Amino acid sequence: MANVLKPEKRAAVVKCLVEGMSIRGTVRVTSVAKNTVTKLLVDLGSACSEYQDEIMQNLPCQRLQCDEIWSFCYAKQNNVPEEYQGESGYGDLWTWVALDADTKLVPLFMVGDRSYADAYYFIQDLAARLANRIQLTTDRLKVYADAVEDAFGSEIDYAQLHKIYRATSKPDETRYSPAKCVGVDQRVVQGRPNPKHISTSYIERQKLTMRMGMRRFTRLTNAFSKKAENLAAAVALHFMHYNFARPHKSLSTPYPTTPAMAAGITDHVWTVEEIVGLLGSARQAQSN
Repeated sequence: MANVLKPEKRAAVVKCLVEGMSIRGTVRVTSVAKNTVTKLLVDLGSACSEYQDEIMQNLPCQRLQCDEIWSFCYAKQNNVPEEYQGESGYGDLWTWVALDADTKLVPLFMVGDRSYADAYYFIQDLAARLANRIQLTTDRLKVYADAVEDAFGSEIDYAQLHKIYRATSKPDETRYSPAKCVGVDQRVVQGRPNPKHISTSYIERQKLTMRMGMRRFTRLTNAFSKKAENLAAAVALHFMHYNFARPHKSLSTPYPTTPAMAAGITDHVWTVEEIVGLLGSARQAQSN
């Protein structure tokens, strides 16, 4: 069981997971049983989610970017068995992410689908965490416009950005190489957003960070999540480490600075051992 592991062993497991190793790879490196690694991931992921949900409040963000990243659970959508078709947690899943362009903080993330209901819930939650008016940029996904209007009304400077791509002239390369961006189309939806800051570049770069830090997001892989609960736990642990324990290169002058430090949420770079300590804090809170 995960609760009999020594703290240093727990930390070793978590270090493997946040550096993008698969569950089985972590088992081979740490000699910890697969079920124990999985249970630790789920328990700690839940504790990380609760901690970030509690502390990410009244945030002084100025410029935010939002996007979604695709993954799948159990099987790709076309391969989901008939008995699970239409059931939540099987097939396509989308992770919604908001990112502060200035501090690189990720104040909110959510695993769900790409429906209006999830967009509404995500944007409502985001609006409730902010201390002031913001400038927001998203892509042209249709569900964003109504969700943003419902959550912010007129109290936002909001623009959508659509990137125009052109496929390579060599059909054999399109399977593994992305199409070339040949232009962008900006559209102001609400307020007076500064054209200089209408961008989704940071949130799109965040997708690479996620793919590198979570094995189950790697493209063309067999390291996918078997349960939606495991995926949600992996995402929560990833962003806990990203926000609090991983100095961001664009912020680390003159000293190592994490996004949470830049946002004034914490005053130091967290260690993995501190993150693991959230598990004990969560259990103590439950017992009380």
